[in-house]
Amino acid sequence: MTLIGAALTTAESVALPKVLLHDHLDGGLRPSTVIELADASGWTLPSTDVDELQAWFTRGADTDDILQYLATFEHTCAVMQHADHLERVAAEAVADLAADGCVYAEVRFAPELHQAQGLALDEVVEAVTAGFRRGEAEAAAGGSSIVVNAILCAMRTEGRSVEIAHLVDRMRAWDDKVVAFDLAGAETGFPPSLHAEALAFARRTQQNITIHASEPPDLTLISEAIEYGAHRIGHGVRLQADIEFSPDGSIDTATGLGPLARHVLDRQVHLEMAPTCHVHIGAVESIATHPIAAMLRAGFNVGVNTDNRLMSGVMPSSEFATVANAHDLTADELRQLNVNAIRSAFCPIEQRRSIAATL
Repeated sequence: MTLIGAALTTAESVALPKVLLHDHLDGGLRPSTVIELADASGWTLPSTDVDELQAWFTRGADTDDILQYLATFEHTCAVMQHADHLERVAAEAVADLAADGCVYAEVRFAPELHQAQGLALDEVVEAVTAGFRRGEAEAAAGGSSIVVNAILCAMRTEGRSVEIAHLVDRMRAWDDKVVAFDLAGAETGFPPSLHAEALAFARRTQQNITIHASEPPDLTLISEAIEYGAHRIGHGVRLQADIEFSPDGSIDTATGLGPLARHVLDRQVHLEMAPTCHVHIGAVESIATHPIAAMLRAGFNVGVNTDNRLMSGVMPSSEFATVANAHDLTADELRQLNVNAIRSAFCPIEQRRSIAATL
């Protein structure tokens, strides 16, 4: 089935049932909410105009520099230090994703970044998952069905990863919204091996693990993420360095794969691709040169994600439309991206199967 030469419209993309596995809570606030919460918190923003603030965040993200990209989070994290603020942001994230056609999402955040006003780690997580539940209930009342779960991130530049791995283990015992452990933040110079103890505990306690790997040293970060137990790779776009692309941009899997790419393909390790973010941080030159379509067609387990909706100025529907139109994806290929994602989700298999049947 093809798109018959026509561009995928925004309305068509919104109507497409979508699965989102890589979305940061502190990177997805509504600009209007940032302004309101900043006023309530006494925090000074670069602008209090909604459009100007959105433009400021997007300019900060579109720098080809992940450290400058990450610096924009100072303002969002600053307004997410109270339980009611966290719950509001979480509920609004669910509402926005449901309105955009998402049926399942895993939204991640680093609890350690929300303790400036004295919240305990458990209280941070409780506020966020309460917001997810409220958002789901409000979406259901409006006729939309969505499930949103939480991935807890440890900041790889800090020394609290063992504490966060124990937090995941403790919280999931009574809150089924907590589904996985992640390493996030600046990557170059902060490899997974620095957090070997936390990752060993996560593996020993059968936690779901995803690890960011989007920056140099390219293949080394991806390889080490797998070595330390990642079930999924956050981004993974730089795996293209281990792939030889044909002149037409396709991949001959018989001759064009290095050992790491072959391993990722054969083991069907899911790659949580976020194309617009990859352009913004300089991992690829453009959406048109992004390897996601070639990798999908070669059988890699890839999905489409937003990473940070506020900073990149995107929604799941806009990402799907942008990728589809840049690479002439067929309707079957669009569905496969979502099937890949739900099959790789960290919710119970019964739920994965049920959601997959609706895609």
